[in-house]
Amino acid sequence: MTSDQLTTTVRARICTHMNNDHQEALVELAQFYGELSVATSAKMLDLTPEAMKLEVDGNVIDIGFDHKLVDSSDAHRSIVAMLKATHKNS
Repeated sequence: MTSDQLTTTVRARICTHMNNDHQEALVELAQFYGELSVATSAKMLDLTPEAMKLEVDGNVIDIGFDHKLVDSSDAHRSIVAMLKATHKNS
């Protein structure tokens, strides 16, 4: 996996990938970190070094990271770790 800076283009690529390939994971992240246990749909709108912005059932929420992301590889590792945490704590 390449490590790209989180430019607007890279952030859009990550959002598109998550929305197209990991819809269920986004719902799980919204349910756990957004404390929205009844969430049924989620779409990643943006990703910044500090947080991911999701539209969840028509409402926009921010889910913060536990550190400031440095690049796309860090974003990948952090999102995977967050998703794994949802499975441990569910």
